[in-house]
Amino acid sequence: MAKKVSDKIKEGVSVEEIEKFARKYTNEVFLILALIIATISSIFHFFTGPSWSIFMAGLLAIIGIALPIQVGKILKKLLKMQAKAEKSVVIIIGVVRIVLAVFIPFILFAEVGLLAGYAFHTTTREFGPIEEPKKEEEEKPKEDEHI
Repeated sequence: MAKKVSDKIKEGVSVEEIEKFARKYTNEVFLILALIIATISSIFHFFTGPSWSIFMAGLLAIIGIALPIQVGKILKKLLKMQAKAEKSVVIIIGVVRIVLAVFIPFILFAEVGLLAGYAFHTTTREFGPIEEPKKEEEEKPKEDEHI
């Protein structure tokens, strides 16, 4: 039976388990590391400040909301290419992201903003618009009522 997370924390995690996890989720591990490094790089003004990161994230979020069809096509092509790529290519992409996160972190935040804008648009479209009751039905008095 699978162990609970709290039991795992108490026992500790072996290096082998960490390696197995990193092999299985290579893209995610590199992206998390790149986001942490980009955040630190932006906050402490290593090369660019947080203003550029916020600006790019906001700008590309607006583009993701305004042009969801085009953005969706591009994102799906890129993610499909990365999913089908060899492990070495995935590692190279991850290392490039980490280097970009150190020197020009606003590029990583632009990517996150684009994904956020697209996700916001597609999620709100799932629920559809809320329909209001028609005014004609509300204004008609009932025939039985007398004033």
